[in-house]
Amino acid sequence: MESYNINQRDFIGFTPLSWAARQGNQGAMALLLTRGDIDPNKPDNYGATPLWWASSNGHEGVVRLLLARDDINPDEPDSGGQTPLWCAYYSAHEGVVRRLLSRGAINPDQPNNNIPTPLPFASRDGHEQEARPSATRNHVTPDGPDNHDRTPPNISLSRRSRQVKVEPVPRLSEKRRKNQELL
Repeated sequence: MESYNINQRDFIGFTPLSWAARQGNQGAMALLLTRGDIDPNKPDNYGATPLWWASSNGHEGVVRLLLARDDINPDEPDSGGQTPLWCAYYSAHEGVVRRLLSRGAINPDQPNNNIPTPLPFASRDGHEQEARPSATRNHVTPDGPDNHDRTPPNISLSRRSRQVKVEPVPRLSEKRRKNQELL
């Protein structure tokens, strides 16, 4: 009998583990994670790992299964620089955020390639008051600058006063959006 490479990617770069994580299938995840040859950090074509997908989609049970492994990298960004924590925070999956931060070895202030850290991004959209208590509890530097040296109060003030034009930021790259339309 021919053996199957369980880490083989499909046409968009998903492995069986990536699909199970994206869909939140805890049974499939548990079964796949028992295999000794599984790579839980194998990224898709855009650098998103199974933990990234589970975090982005709010699948707390799948995140728990992945974080139980010693070989998982909880702070691995996708090709746009978004970490699993960033995605969970951005998507308001508070349980996933708490679970990721409890793992440690995560930089909660890490910006992605083009978008500020989660708290400044929440400030830009007018949600600073809701985001700040959660961020402070979870060891995020609440007044830290984004990757353009803007702080949450500056961003929030700019948004309210309309003195600075804030461009809408897509949640996914155009290529990733097109691939999701194929699914």
